[in-house]
Amino acid sequence: MDSTFNIKLWKTSVYKGARKTTHTVRWELDGREWRQPFGTAALAESFRSQLVVAARRGEAFSTTTGRPLSQQSAANAVDWYGFAVQFADAQWARTSANNRKVVAKVLMASTIALLRAPVPSHIAVVDLRTALREFAFNMKRRDQAAPETIAILRWVERNTPSMAAWEGPAKVEAVLSALSAKLDGKPVALSSVKRTTRVLNVAMEYAVKQRILRENPLPKGRGTSPKTSSAVDKRSLVNPQQAALLLDAIRRRPRGGERLHALFATLYYLGLRPEEAVALAVSDARLPVEGDVDQWGELLIHTAQPEVGGNWTDSGEIHEERGLKGRAADDMRSVPCRPALTRILREHVEREGLKPGDLLFQGEKGDMLAGSVIRRAWRTAREKVLTPHEFESPLGRRVYDLRNTCLTNWLNGGIPPAQVADWAGNSVPVLLATYARCIDGQLADMKRRIEEGGDLPDVGA
Repeated sequence: MDSTFNIKLWKTSVYKGARKTTHTVRWELDGREWRQPFGTAALAESFRSQLVVAARRGEAFSTTTGRPLSQQSAANAVDWYGFAVQFADAQWARTSANNRKVVAKVLMASTIALLRAPVPSHIAVVDLRTALREFAFNMKRRDQAAPETIAILRWVERNTPSMAAWEGPAKVEAVLSALSAKLDGKPVALSSVKRTTRVLNVAMEYAVKQRILRENPLPKGRGTSPKTSSAVDKRSLVNPQQAALLLDAIRRRPRGGERLHALFATLYYLGLRPEEAVALAVSDARLPVEGDVDQWGELLIHTAQPEVGGNWTDSGEIHEERGLKGRAADDMRSVPCRPALTRILREHVEREGLKPGDLLFQGEKGDMLAGSVIRRAWRTAREKVLTPHEFESPLGRRVYDLRNTCLTNWLNGGIPPAQVADWAGNSVPVLLATYARCIDGQLADMKRRIEEGGDLPDVGA
C-alpha cells in the first residue's frame, strides 16, 4: 500500500458555530492536507495524540486513508471486487428478485467508480456494465458467463482497489458523486439516490460485521440522505370523464381490448397494484349470480406477481410470486367490488370461458399478462384520448396512477382513512402522507367549522 514518512501535524482548529463547536485535527502527508472533525476538545486531542505517537515512532502513514499503518483495518487484505461479489451472494437468499437487481446495479456503478485505471479501448463501457450487473453480481448466472465476459471481469478484478479505499473520505465522496449522476451527466432522481445510499449502507455494515472495516465510512447525520416526498402529484390524477374515455379506448383495441378493459376497470375501481391484479384467480372474485342486479361483489387479494425477469428469480420465471406488500407472507385483504365492476367482471369471465382455477386476467396464450402489454395499451390509449399537452403532462402517465386516483376518490368521498388503508393494503400513516395533498372538496365545510369557533370578543378601548 502507498505510504509516506513525510508527515506534518498542525494545531487543532476550533470552529464555534451557532449550535455547536467543532474541533478539527489537521495534518499533512506529502503536501496533502487531511482533516478529522470531533465534537469535543478531548476527543480531538486524543486522536491527535495517536498521530503524534505514531509519527515519533517513525511509523509510515497511508496516503490512501491518512492514518498510521498500525491503525489500518483488515481492509488492505480484501479487494473491493471480491467483497462486492461476496456481499451480492449473501443478499441473494434473503431478498426479493427485484432487490437483487437493485443491489447488482449499485455494486456495478460503485465498482466502475472505484477502478484504478481507465477502461481500455478494447472494452466497451456497455459490455463492462453488463458483465458486472448481469454476471459478476448475479449468483445465478455467474457460471454462464461467456469467455469474453470472463476476460472483462478478470480485468476488473485486477484493477479494483482494496477495501481500504473506503477508509479515505475523498474516495467515498467520489463514489457517491458518481452514483448521483446518470450516464449523460444529468442528476438521477432523489429517490434513486436514497435507494443507492441504503444499499451501500447495508454493504458497509456487512463489511464491519465481517471485520473488514472498522466502521461504516458513509456520511451520517442530518443532510446526508436526500429528502424525498412520497406525496402523489395531483396533476397525475384522472377525472371520471378522462377515465371513461381512456378505458373505452382500451376496450376498442382490436387485439385483446375486452380483456384489458376488465383489468383497467379493476385498477380504477378497486385501486389494486398492477402486480396484485395480474395475480388474481377467478376464484378470488366473489361475484353475485347473474340474476342479481346491482349487487356488490368482493375480491380477495392475497398474492402479488411483480415482473422482474427470469435472470433474477429462483424459478426462472419472468414474474416472482410474493405475498402482499408490507404484510405477512400468508396474509390477505378483501376489497368490495361495486356493481358496475361486478357486471364488467362477470361478463369478462363468461366471454373468456374462464374456470375457477384460471387467472382472471390472462395473456393471449392463457399465461400471465405481461407488464409490457399493459403499459403499451395504456400509452396507446393516452395518445388517442388526451391532447398533446395532456399527453406530455403527468396526467395518468403511469398505470399506477389509476390506483392513486381510486384511493383519492375514496378519501374525498368521506370513507375513513383506516378503511381506505385496509382496502388499499397500506398503513394509515403511509396513506395520509401519500394522499394528503389530494384530499379535496371539504374546504368549505372546514372553513365553516373554523368560523363556528368564534372570533375574539370585543373588549372595547
